[in-house]
Amino acid sequence: MIEIPATQTVIAIPTPGGPEALVAETRAVPAPGPGEVLVKIAAAGVNRPDVLQREGGYPPPKGASDIPGLEIAGTVAALGEGVSSVALGDEVVALLQGGGYAEWATVDARCVLPLPKGLSMVEGASLPETFFTVWSNVFDRARLQPGETFLVHGGTSGIGVAAIQLAKAFGATVIATASGAAKCARCRELGADLAIDYAQEDFVEAVKAFTAKKGADVILDMVGGDYIARNHEAAAVEGRIVQIAFLRGSKATVDFMRVMLKRLTHTGSTLRARDAAFKGAIAAALREKVWPLVESGRVKPVIDSTFSLREVVEAHRRMETNAHVGKIVLTV
Repeated sequence: MIEIPATQTVIAIPTPGGPEALVAETRAVPAPGPGEVLVKIAAAGVNRPDVLQREGGYPPPKGASDIPGLEIAGTVAALGEGVSSVALGDEVVALLQGGGYAEWATVDARCVLPLPKGLSMVEGASLPETFFTVWSNVFDRARLQPGETFLVHGGTSGIGVAAIQLAKAFGATVIATASGAAKCARCRELGADLAIDYAQEDFVEAVKAFTAKKGADVILDMVGGDYIARNHEAAAVEGRIVQIAFLRGSKATVDFMRVMLKRLTHTGSTLRARDAAFKGAIAAALREKVWPLVESGRVKPVIDSTFSLREVVEAHRRMETNAHVGKIVLTV
């Protein structure tokens, strides 16, 4: 039986701004409602959407916690009415709409998965946001098939390291872009068949050369801006491009003749605002198809660095350097 205190330390954003806008506050420990579980948090992942929320550009969905943090690992401490999929004391990972930068959090039980066997809490906390996102966009929306060519931008980001490994595990030829020789080498270590240093090479020409001018069947992009039109150039006939972020902006000048002639599909999605039923379906797919790969070691968490909850400012500064490879994780 886990003792549940009345209050906890959380990281709040009283006023949007730089990393120093993140401050510790004391708040009540939430009680799980029907269908929810209360998790005693051991570790929480740091993601780019947390940075956007801190800056004031990505407000939480209606009804969600204003505390940042979209993924956690920890121990189930209390069950809401009707929950039977997990038990008290289970070690779990979970995808949240918010509330992860804290000592305790409630989450819909459908968004909870068991901590994969053999993984630490820190490793487990690095999985949900990126794995849910990659599975939903690359395999559900873009329908990546074995034998196809997959291009992911930002290969050493949290999304990138997950996408490279999952695409390779499911039989795709994988191309990744990254900045610098060291990051490109890391992409290849993770399974990329080709790593393109976008600071030195035109990724469009590199993709065409590698694929004998065919192009990539599926492209996962978080860059946007001028990459939007360039992705259309790099895509194969019947190619599918999935947009999940816009680091270079959401506006671009695009010649749609290429979309028509190549019969391209350019789609996109956000995950945070989707309901628990949608996320629960992704969780079920991950548990069946991906968790065995993680537990066997074929797909591995990639941890860049860890910081304590009260070192969250330094964690965000680390992310903003763009020097990290893999995930930054807070320990509680």
